[in-house]
Amino acid sequence: MQEYYFLFALAIIYAIFATFQDLRSREVANWLNFSLIAFALAYRAFYSSYSNNPWFFLYGLLAFGVMYLLAYGFYYTKVFAGGDAKLLMGLGIILPYQSPIHLLTFPLLFVLTLFVSGAIWSLFYSIIIVTKNKKKFLNEFRRRYISWRPVIILSLIALILSILAGLFYHPFGYFVSILSLIPLLFVYTKSLEQSMIIVLPPSKLTEGDWLEKEIKLPGGKTIRKTVHGLSYKDIQLLKKYHRSALIKEGIPFVPAFLITVLLTVLVLATSLLPFPHFFSLFF
Repeated sequence: MQEYYFLFALAIIYAIFATFQDLRSREVANWLNFSLIAFALAYRAFYSSYSNNPWFFLYGLLAFGVMYLLAYGFYYTKVFAGGDAKLLMGLGIILPYQSPIHLLTFPLLFVLTLFVSGAIWSLFYSIIIVTKNKKKFLNEFRRRYISWRPVIILSLIALILSILAGLFYHPFGYFVSILSLIPLLFVYTKSLEQSMIIVLPPSKLTEGDWLEKEIKLPGGKTIRKTVHGLSYKDIQLLKKYHRSALIKEGIPFVPAFLITVLLTVLVLATSLLPFPHFFSLFF
């Protein structure tokens, strides 16, 4: 297990720097992600040679391939931006793979933890967005609430009943209470999405910003919505013609990576949950 301590430290350091970048500029530099991948694979190659254990390197390389496929899917379904997808590839290399089945199960466990962390982080960060765009959010929420009012009232009644059932009858009631919040969360999420659509001048645009509406330029040129977001060339055209863009402001997701890395290292590297005992719960 000690051979992974360097990889864990590397993951924490890179996740911290990536978090600062994402919060400050809403993007993670390619050099940061690529250097993480290079350092992690280089360390695995060096340690494999030193310990005469080729599988230590091969597992890291194969894990990179697995994470590449997952990241590719998340990127093209607009779950992740490009920087997030590349960071996922790099962090996948640091997990302690010791058998072929780990190449499938560990990445899935990591991604599952990432999505749970991301959901909690996004909920907290959304409060900041709502505060910044309070009037716009409240108008949209009020409009959607009126449309969904009967469903929301029924779901709130179900929430109260399920909590009482959990207290006095069966703990399963708590699970039902979570499900009963779905209509309210749906209205909140849709209202939040409208609050995140903003107009930015070309000087404040960055590569990868997701365009909400295509822009027609003089000369028959059109900047269209794509999964890749705005390119450097698109931004230069907008600057040339002094055109602003309607952008969907995203929630910086990299802090969820940092939370997931810290949780992963805490579970794997502390004496409270030793490595063999913890993973024997799953395999």
